[in-house]
Amino acid sequence: MADTEKEKGYSGMERFMFFLTPILFTLVLLGVLMTLFNIDLRNKFLEIGNKVPVLEKVLPEAPKDPNAPVEEADTEAQAAAADSSRVKELEKKLAEKEAEVTKLSADLEGQEQTIAELQAKLEELGKAGTAQQQTDEEYQARISGLANMFGQISASKAAPILQSMTLEEMVLIMDAMRPDVRATIMEKMNPKVAAEATVMLKDTMPAKDKQIAALQARLKEKQTTSTTVSDSFLDQTQVSSTFSNMAPASAAKLLLQMAEVSPSKVLQALNAVNDQARSNILDEMSKLNEKYTAQLMTKLMSGK
Repeated sequence: MADTEKEKGYSGMERFMFFLTPILFTLVLLGVLMTLFNIDLRNKFLEIGNKVPVLEKVLPEAPKDPNAPVEEADTEAQAAAADSSRVKELEKKLAEKEAEVTKLSADLEGQEQTIAELQAKLEELGKAGTAQQQTDEEYQARISGLANMFGQISASKAAPILQSMTLEEMVLIMDAMRPDVRATIMEKMNPKVAAEATVMLKDTMPAKDKQIAALQARLKEKQTTSTTVSDSFLDQTQVSSTFSNMAPASAAKLLLQMAEVSPSKVLQALNAVNDQARSNILDEMSKLNEKYTAQLMTKLMSGK
């Protein structure tokens, strides 16, 4: 009976070993294969085992993966390269923006300069307009003064002097006279000249247009290569007689007034009179305007 129980016990052990042996063999074989062909898995098991409080004292430390730092370095290098590329792109955009700002600043400066130039030109035009207005007023005042001067001398002496001017200049001066003075002087004029002056005086014309007409007539007279003496103008003998018979002071004052309208006529009048009359007239003129008299003397001596 004891032999029967022993036989049964061996049979149970045998059965246990029969099942355990293949399992152990399989586990050992798997462990060997995993150890040989998959070191990463072994290291992972070691890392997991080192985290267990009891096993960490028994198991060795898992070796660090040599590829990990390389991969991390590669990642950092790639990130650095990406950052560098991004920085370069941003720097390029910044440079473009700065170029645009510089161009806009240059355009703005150019526009400001243009505005400043236009303002300066506008101011110059304003000043020129004011100066022109003052010049016109001064010229008109001189014409009025000359008209008053002719009104102070006798009509018989004023008429020949006025007739020695161009018709436009004569009308310009006579238009500034009082009607009674103008009528008295026209009585002493050549009838043909008086008629022509009357025709021009009756036409309503702005003072500025009359001044322009007088200047144009004077310019036309200077540009004429040949002069024709007409009954409407005094000859040299008549001009000489007129100024020689006038008082030197009156002649000097009249010639200075004429110089503002027709300087060439003043030279003609001085050339027409004799030496004694010219000397007396120039002496009186120097008392009134020494500078202009000196200029006349220079022109007389140079023959201009």
